[in-house]
Amino acid sequence: MKAVWVREFAPFETVDIAEVPDPVPGPGEVVVDVVAAEVNYPDILVIAGKYQFKPPLPFSPGKAAAGRVSAVGAGVDAFMPGDAVSLQVEYGAYAEKIIVRAENCFRLPPGIPFDKAAALGLAYQTAWFALKDRAAIQPGEVVLVLGASGGVGMASLQVAKALGARLVIGGVRGKANAELVLRYGADHVIELGDPGLHSALRARIQSLTDGHGADIVVDPVGGDAHAAALRALAWCGRMVVVGFTSGQIPTIKANYLLVKNIAVIGLQWSDYRDRTPVRVAEAQRELFALCQQGRIDPHIGRRLPLDRFSEALRTLRDGGVQGKIILEVRPG
Repeated sequence: MKAVWVREFAPFETVDIAEVPDPVPGPGEVVVDVVAAEVNYPDILVIAGKYQFKPPLPFSPGKAAAGRVSAVGAGVDAFMPGDAVSLQVEYGAYAEKIIVRAENCFRLPPGIPFDKAAALGLAYQTAWFALKDRAAIQPGEVVLVLGASGGVGMASLQVAKALGARLVIGGVRGKANAELVLRYGADHVIELGDPGLHSALRARIQSLTDGHGADIVVDPVGGDAHAAALRALAWCGRMVVVGFTSGQIPTIKANYLLVKNIAVIGLQWSDYRDRTPVRVAEAQRELFALCQQGRIDPHIGRRLPLDRFSEALRTLRDGGVQGKIILEVRPG
């Protein structure tokens, strides 16, 4: 089979496609013929060896995909060859075939194509657990999403709405991104590139919420936007940190948390996948149901063939994508 093949940790531009042996399932495992793979920012870090988990070399990157089961190992009775599934893994999705634990596969319901199923993977799972589990969202609350035009950002907008948020505000850069997030669930947008953001963001949130502030902030960005959003939190507000696409990891002053009775909470979603696979499967079923109902709908900004993975990652790194990038590995 063909796979994006990382022989040593290095910038993704140095990686190429290789012909490698087809995987063979062991007990409790399935092999999936990948149709579509989700491209995510952590893939860049994994390839470079800068992620919190380093796969054993050599390996194929990629954390989420969708396709058809082609083989099952001993003890697997939930799936059979031909079943359409999506899947979540630590690495391995940038390939024509992938081996995965059966518990990390999710049967596709009718009406959800492979590309949408792949896009409903890591980003939407992250949004779901950030809002429902870590932030304990309640109906009627105000949610501010930073980096709202990106994959996790757009997922968070839609999931917040589906979970009953009263007001969802998207933080973006640029008019085109503002127009997009308004179409995909945001009630209002805030320009994160404005000068004086440190004070302007709080003033804008106060104006939109009649002085209340944001009950929840979802932050996949870090950097200056993080500090500004922290000041915009309401009393007993919660900020969930899910990433640092700005490349800047912020420092938090603990006294500010005390004075405002606010919380900054981290989310490492892959821990949920590994520690609580039953809960992750339940979340995926709910996400599929919301998609079938038309309450969430992944925006796929670009579709590229597997051999253009480097272009996909470069576009993602440079902030040139809206929503998700999907690698089309084989015909659906």
